[in-house]
Amino acid sequence: MKPYIASRHDQFLADFQTIVNIDSSSDNKPGIESVARFFDTRFSHIGLNSQVLFLGDNKIPCLYAAHKKGTSPFDIMFLGHMDTVFPPGEVAKRPFSIKDGRAFGPGVCDMKGGLLVVLHVLETLKHEGILGALSVCVAFNGDEETGSHASKKWIQSTAKKSLRTFVFEPCRPGYRFVLQRKGGGWFHVCVNGREAHAGADPEKGINAVVELAHQIVKINRLNQNDMGTSAQVTVITGGDKVNIIPDRATASVDVRILKQEEKNRVEEFFHTLGKTPCIEGSTIRVQGRIDRPPMETGKATRQLWDLVRSTGEKIGLPLEAISTGGCSDGNYTSACGTPTIDGMGIVGANSHSIDEYAELDSIDNMVWLVAQVCKAIREEN
Repeated sequence: MKPYIASRHDQFLADFQTIVNIDSSSDNKPGIESVARFFDTRFSHIGLNSQVLFLGDNKIPCLYAAHKKGTSPFDIMFLGHMDTVFPPGEVAKRPFSIKDGRAFGPGVCDMKGGLLVVLHVLETLKHEGILGALSVCVAFNGDEETGSHASKKWIQSTAKKSLRTFVFEPCRPGYRFVLQRKGGGWFHVCVNGREAHAGADPEKGINAVVELAHQIVKINRLNQNDMGTSAQVTVITGGDKVNIIPDRATASVDVRILKQEEKNRVEEFFHTLGKTPCIEGSTIRVQGRIDRPPMETGKATRQLWDLVRSTGEKIGLPLEAISTGGCSDGNYTSACGTPTIDGMGIVGANSHSIDEYAELDSIDNMVWLVAQVCKAIREEN
């Protein structure tokens, strides 16, 4: 298996250049579809039943491919996303490139490299005569970076039909995999007051910015480090002219939770926030919710991690499990009760920035590792 993977390293790099050089931001549906068509062709070639789907009212391109044995659940669900955070035209500015053992380009590790790990693992399993003995499915969505609103139910439904899920977000440097992620959501606080001249008639005004400041202090008290809960006010607006008391102010709040039981406490806090203004006459309206459940590490996930870790040891890769505050679609599969290991993609860092990179020497290692794990699962069946 290892020699075959090594012999296809240049093919991986050629594939890498092809898909990284397709602009596929979440709002660029033609670009996302182009990425999906690339994988559709390759998955079909190795005998998977592959199709490009268009989900939700906005017809978000997604890719589904499967090989099923009978009516039993899928042995493995391979999960990833094709959209990036970079706008159209980014590829023209900084196309796929290689320097000092690293690959660069828009979405190179988050997560086009991970998508290719899936493809090359399945092509390797096909070559080795293992794929036919497994039931596998692939779910690549096109809206993860904006919350997976169109694809969420599809992902959950597929996870419920699967015995385990591997998520191909980037593996952290040092071969660190993600077993636990915080859940999260966004809340938007809008305060309305009354406009007045700041110098001539201040007593006639109701300062929405001051009211919002009081509410921000309350929101800050939501932070519970011992519980793993964070509530961060990230964007505020208010006021128009220096001599006018503002009649409107808004704040956006990023909330993360480590435990599912925190969801009710946080949502109840924001529900009651609008009922308790500090300045008479002001009104507060709050919208939002916790829409991604936390990815928690249960017994079945720990057992699956033991298989991944021990497989890494056998092939000479020391692996580590970590927890992170960032969310992924693994939050959804984990909440469905499906054992989930995240960070199964190519090793890389600096996601969502122009410094994003992928480590080239991790390509063969990750394909080999995941293929060996799949082989071990086949042998368990």
